[in-house]
Amino acid sequence: MKVSILREGSRKIGENMSANLHNSMKVGIVHFMAYPETMGGDGPTVETVKKIVQDDFFSGIEITSINNLEDRKAVAQILESGRMTVGFGAQPILLRNKGNLNSFDETERRRAIELVKGGIDQAYELNASKFGFLSGAKPDTDQDTALQLLTDSIKELCEYARSKGDLILSLETFDDETDKKCLIGSNKLAVEVAKEVRKVDPTFGLMLDLSHLPMQRETSIDALTVARDYINHAHIGNCYIKDTSDLAYGDQHPRFGYPGSEVDVPELAEYLRALLEIGYIGEGNKNVVAFEVKPVGTESSDIVIAQSKRTLIDAWSLVHSTKGRLVSLSI
Repeated sequence: MKVSILREGSRKIGENMSANLHNSMKVGIVHFMAYPETMGGDGPTVETVKKIVQDDFFSGIEITSINNLEDRKAVAQILESGRMTVGFGAQPILLRNKGNLNSFDETERRRAIELVKGGIDQAYELNASKFGFLSGAKPDTDQDTALQLLTDSIKELCEYARSKGDLILSLETFDDETDKKCLIGSNKLAVEVAKEVRKVDPTFGLMLDLSHLPMQRETSIDALTVARDYINHAHIGNCYIKDTSDLAYGDQHPRFGYPGSEVDVPELAEYLRALLEIGYIGEGNKNVVAFEVKPVGTESSDIVIAQSKRTLIDAWSLVHSTKGRLVSLSI
């Protein structure tokens, strides 16, 4: 059902946004998802990074490992000269190598920690300011022990990152039963972990992704309200969960409005309203909101990116057209 859930104070949303979305957020993009041929650390990374940096719609970019040292240097120079806000995503590193930061096997947990530390090293080479990663698999039993192991791993990673500079770490919440089947998982559970980690590193936070919310069985307003004091990064994207035989099934981040999928303009607008409600975005606020979209099958990366930009513009226009009024959000 749909009920009106924004409080009287939420009328301030209209005062905290302008028609120009770039006045209320930095728009970013996850490079290695938009150009999946670069996800393993090879591929045309230099050329595709250049494409994004030359597009003034974007002021943020997230990259992952780049295996070739000369390519890393070239990308670092491009990003610096382009004055881009840079994030580093260790999710592909962990997923590709089946790294599990909450493994009950201490050897495996140590291996995952070292994988992430290697990513942190590259993040500093690339002058990234933020670093994203994910939890390991959700175990069938003894989840409390798994949560403690994850927390211990993150604390060590935070200490390692802070020993080298001011890189900010961000734990991304994923699905716990559809595709990645991660320990984290629900945003409420993520907050419990974040509370503990902040005892060691007050800058640590959570990354919430619109495309994961349908698989997490959470609405935008519920998830973002739970995480409002801990969110330090936001992704926008889509998911398809109706038919396991579809190429886009699960955590594949298809374009917005993919047939039968979960997210299009109205759902993106709802997410943006919730980000406004918690103060993550708003007039003069330059927190990053980054596309995480991926071509399906033979689709063109560049066309999917262009479509994503149009979708965000339409969603922002929808939010702007309802400013100052109570808005109905799905719960």
